[in-house]
Amino acid sequence: MATSKVPDNNSSNQTNLNNKNFDLMASDAKDLWFNQGFTGLVYIFSVISVAVLFVMSWVIFQEARPALMQFGLGFLWSQDWDTGNQIFGALPYIYGTLVSSAIALLFAVPIGIAVALVTSENFLPSPLRTTLAFVVELIAAIPSVIIGLWGIFVFIPFLEPLQKLLSNIFKWIPLFNTQDPSGTNMLTAGIILAIMILPIMSAITRDILLVIPKELRSASMALGGTRWETIFRVLLPTGFSGIISAAMLALGRALGETMAVTMVIGNSSQISASLLDPAYTIPSILANEFAEAEPGLHIGALCYLGLILFGLTLIVNMIALLVVQWIGRKNH
Repeated sequence: MATSKVPDNNSSNQTNLNNKNFDLMASDAKDLWFNQGFTGLVYIFSVISVAVLFVMSWVIFQEARPALMQFGLGFLWSQDWDTGNQIFGALPYIYGTLVSSAIALLFAVPIGIAVALVTSENFLPSPLRTTLAFVVELIAAIPSVIIGLWGIFVFIPFLEPLQKLLSNIFKWIPLFNTQDPSGTNMLTAGIILAIMILPIMSAITRDILLVIPKELRSASMALGGTRWETIFRVLLPTGFSGIISAAMLALGRALGETMAVTMVIGNSSQISASLLDPAYTIPSILANEFAEAEPGLHIGALCYLGLILFGLTLIVNMIALLVVQWIGRKNH
C-alpha cells in the first residue's frame, strides 16, 4: 500500500520566517549605515562652517591689527574720522547702526506679528491669506539696491513732506528737532530697513502660529474666550519665544544691511538726537570707503569696524538664545 508524503508546513513557515528576518536585518543594517553616514556628513559640514567663520574672523583681525594697536578700545567712543590725519573713531557709525536697526525693529515687529496673524488665522478667505503671505515674503527676494533706488525716487519724495510737518509741529521734541529735513536721514533708513526685514519677521511668526496645536484654540473658545482673547492670552504667549527668535533674526539682518541704507541715510558722520538728521552706519562706510582706502591705519580702521559689527551681531544672537532658554525654563 503506497503512502502519500505530507508536506511539512512548519518547516516551510520557519524558512519563510527566517528569510523575512534576514531581509529585516539587512534593511536595518542599510538604514543604520545611511543614518550614520548622513550624521557624519552633517558633522563635517558643521565643522567646515565653524572653521570658515574662524578663518574670516582671523583674517579681519589681522587686517585690523594696526588700528587695534594704534587706537585700542578708545576707538569705540571716539567721534573723529579724518583720513588725511589718520585719526579714526567708531562711535558715530556704531550709533547709526544701532539706532537705525532699533527703528526698523520698532516698525517691523508689530506689523510682522499683525501680518502673521492675518495670514495664519481665519480673518480672511484662504486664497487671500495665501496671496498676502506670498506677496509679503516676495519682498525678501528684491535686491537691496533696488529697494534703495525705490527709496530715493519714490519713498523719499512721499516721506519728505511728512518729515517737514513733523519738524514744524514737534520741533520742541529732540527726536524731530531738525530745520528743513531733506528726506535722507536716520528715520528714512530705519523705515527702509523695516520694509526689508518684514518678510523675516512675518514668515517666521506665521510658521510659529501655525504649529500651535488647534486644541489650545478650541479650549480657549470653549471656556468663553473671544478670538482676540485667544490671540493675546493663548497664541502669542505660547509662541513668544519663537517670536523673540524671529525678531532677533530680523535685527541681525538689519544690522548688516548695506546698499539700501547707504543710499537713503545721508552718510554724515555725526551723532544727533534728531531722527531727521543724516547719519552713517558701519556697513555704509565700509561700502563707501573700502575700495579707495589706503593700506595701513585706514584699512585697519575699516576692518576694526567690521570686527565691531561682527561682535554686535554675535551679541544679538547670544541674547536671543539666552532669552529663548529663559522663557523655556520659565514655561516648564
